[in-house]
Amino acid sequence: MVDLTFAQLSGAEGTPGAERVLVVGPSLGTGVADLWRRCVALLPSSCQVVGWDLPGHGAGTPTTTAFTVDDLAGEVRERAGAIAAGRPVAYAGVSFGGAVGFAIAADPGPFGAVVTLASAPRIGTPEGWHERAAYVRTAGTAAMVEGSAARWFAPGFLDRDPATGSGLLLALQDVDDESYALACEALASYDVRDRIAARDATSVPLRVAGGAADVVVPADGMDVVLDGVAHLPPAEDPAATADLIATFLEAHR
Repeated sequence: MVDLTFAQLSGAEGTPGAERVLVVGPSLGTGVADLWRRCVALLPSSCQVVGWDLPGHGAGTPTTTAFTVDDLAGEVRERAGAIAAGRPVAYAGVSFGGAVGFAIAADPGPFGAVVTLASAPRIGTPEGWHERAAYVRTAGTAAMVEGSAARWFAPGFLDRDPATGSGLLLALQDVDDESYALACEALASYDVRDRIAARDATSVPLRVAGGAADVVVPADGMDVVLDGVAHLPPAEDPAATADLIATFLEAHR
């Protein structure tokens, strides 16, 4: 089991009015605090927000041990139950963090609602992820910056908000190469389509959302489509992302 790093992003246990907990997860190549900071500031104060980092990303400890999406989902379930301490707890994740969200939706544990952003029950192809893992082991995560700039953001975003975009891209260069490669290999083996298809009306509520300009995970068929957004909704449109999460959680209190 990978020992994930968790951090308070908003509020704290025992804070007056923190009636529920929201656990948020990152996209591959990003730190959870950088990705979610502006969105979290717009969420209701009644919600304590806790984020987790992928190994070697953000505050996450680098690893040389292989892991799976299910491994991370299991760790998130266990830690979330302890953090919530009996309060309602929900989950929202982006891309890789959304993959963890789909695994949680199939086996929710303490979670009462799940939101996935820019994600799907299967992302890409095993061959593509293995190729990326091999490339990063050779060239390093700095070699991913140019391609990520095109994948992560909708056209014009880097001109409108260069500080947010450049901050995320600069942080990508600091991600541990081997940890990133192992995360790619985790996505290569990730496929929960059958488990999600088997869910019924009694399952935990699940909201699937994405950006209209996302070329990584097209938004066709998603519950909510965010205009002018590509692959990192909390960074690109924090207000719309916060609104869809808050609205969904309020509907499933």
